[in-house]
Amino acid sequence: MRMTKEREADIAGHYTDGALFERLCALLATDGADPNHPTLADLAPYDQFHGRAFEATRELADLFDPGPGGHLLDIGCGIGGPARYLADRYGCRVTGIDLTEEFIDVARRLTDLVGMADRVSFELGNALAMPFDDDSFDGAFCMNVSMNIEDKDGFYRETLRVLRPGAPLVLSELASGNPAAIEYPTPWADTEAASFLVSVEDTVSGLQAAGFHVENVRDATEANLEFGKRSKAMLDRGEKPPHRGVHLIHGPALAKVATANTAKGIISGNLVPIEVLCRKEV
Repeated sequence: MRMTKEREADIAGHYTDGALFERLCALLATDGADPNHPTLADLAPYDQFHGRAFEATRELADLFDPGPGGHLLDIGCGIGGPARYLADRYGCRVTGIDLTEEFIDVARRLTDLVGMADRVSFELGNALAMPFDDDSFDGAFCMNVSMNIEDKDGFYRETLRVLRPGAPLVLSELASGNPAAIEYPTPWADTEAASFLVSVEDTVSGLQAAGFHVENVRDATEANLEFGKRSKAMLDRGEKPPHRGVHLIHGPALAKVATANTAKGIISGNLVPIEVLCRKEV
């Protein structure tokens, strides 16, 4: 089921307002970083939008070993933080794709600023109809993206198509424990109508039906709760938290409510953070 233009516009509109790069530069300056010459470490608090931020990216990257000649795909790349990190860590190539035009523009600008444009590239596009040939990538990762995708089966099939046989797919997701009890807004949706959560069981069965072999499913609830406690302790000490991406995208007021609703959902079990490693059948 192809995502409609109206749905694409609704999703992109949730994340963009046209001043993202300027806000990021201002925040970097307040951190004491040079916005014209940022490092990957300078960007890390802001360019990782998913749960547990850079900490999760680092852990999930352990599941890859693409080698210097490998080519990975970042589905729903945002402004490119995970893509740049994996390319730097492994010396591989990474291509990111995202539905939000401003994200792609900022991702390209930041990648130029850190001198990685020869290894990391970004494409504007829909995860249900990606502009890549069959069997193009040695692995793919997707971090807190499919909550905005209604057609999960189409998403899994399209991802399978662009992966080479035996290639891994790593997903960091929020599954539903009780979707009717989730409070909105959240970082990914203002209302329930824009949120497409499925259970852990449906995630696994959907991947298997598409042709993936699911190797491991990790319930990351405790890791997320512990990360939240550490972040709150930093705030209580007057420090900046390690995860500032949601504040960058949505602004402090909305971000506070959205992250609080997410935390309540995880604590209650209505939201279940999971990390999935699967592989395209050979």
